[in-house]
Amino acid sequence: MGAIPLVIVAAATAILMTTTDDPEARVAMHEGLVTGTVWVANEDGASLSAIDAASNKVATTLTGLKSPHNVQATADGESVWAVSGSTSMAIKLDASTLAVTGMVATGAMPAHVVVTPDLTTSYTTNNADDTVTAVNASTMQSVATIPVGTGPHGLRPSPDGKWIYVANIGGTILGVVDTATNSQVAEIEVGAAPAQVAFSPDGRFVYASLSGENAVAKVDVATRKLIGKTAVGSGPIQTFVSPDNKYLLVANQGTDDEPGTTVSILSVDTFKVVKSVKTGDGAHGVVIDPSSRHAYVTNMAADTVAVLDLRSLTVVARIPVGSTPNGISFSTQTVEPSPETKLELPVVSGDSSTMKH
Repeated sequence: MGAIPLVIVAAATAILMTTTDDPEARVAMHEGLVTGTVWVANEDGASLSAIDAASNKVATTLTGLKSPHNVQATADGESVWAVSGSTSMAIKLDASTLAVTGMVATGAMPAHVVVTPDLTTSYTTNNADDTVTAVNASTMQSVATIPVGTGPHGLRPSPDGKWIYVANIGGTILGVVDTATNSQVAEIEVGAAPAQVAFSPDGRFVYASLSGENAVAKVDVATRKLIGKTAVGSGPIQTFVSPDNKYLLVANQGTDDEPGTTVSILSVDTFKVVKSVKTGDGAHGVVIDPSSRHAYVTNMAADTVAVLDLRSLTVVARIPVGSTPNGISFSTQTVEPSPETKLELPVVSGDSSTMKH
């Protein structure tokens, strides 16, 4: 009698090991766990990929947007914004119909775009002219051009929508923009070449990837002071805090000659790396679904998106997308599968500048 449970356990263990060692089985095990759409900006592919989060497969591809560096879904999931670096513009899409609902000129070489939690204003970092453009999200009219630091790259709004923190990759500071006045009100020294920021869900802290020193910085939002740094992988770029405030993820892009392949996973409680996970060559963009079950990482040099299970801290799928996937965002809206579609955009002339990233 006593041996029966051991046999059952051994058999169950063997089945589990066989299942988890099989890539197709791993993908199947993670189908239907998350609903929504993962949006990906394929910078060299002039396209946006919409991945069905339930199946971890591309639902559709939208083509015709030149050099999209970043994409961002709104908090309600109903709209998706993207920037075109070479044409210096931002576009707004309906997340359900995929129709272009607005366009607006930005500053030179826009890198990232975000929208405030109340959906009223979008902000783009203009990497080549050291400014941020504020846009009325309803009228699609520019309402302010805000001087910031050198080479603004990543930016994110605070959870309460009062502040926009800007990572200036050409210098050493984070800029703080007051959304009520659309003006920069503070600068915070954090370290070499900050590339992107990520707020804790409660808004108490902001984290910045320091691409020039292979580290991530932690800033107290109330005091606007740097309170710590932790070493991560080579060339950290995008960063994201899980909505359950358990993990901080940092994608390590490396360099053109030696692409990074990992994401550093830090415990928010200890601010220490708990695991480094190999996701793919040129790990760059990071987003986490609202349930904190899956993280999604763009691999720029591999043209894939890795799906990372935040329970086992392992990659459970790699999804082929367009050329040089860069920015990534999660929308709660589900996109129905459809053939590749070309976006209806007017012709905009303009030469690209060199992105400082």
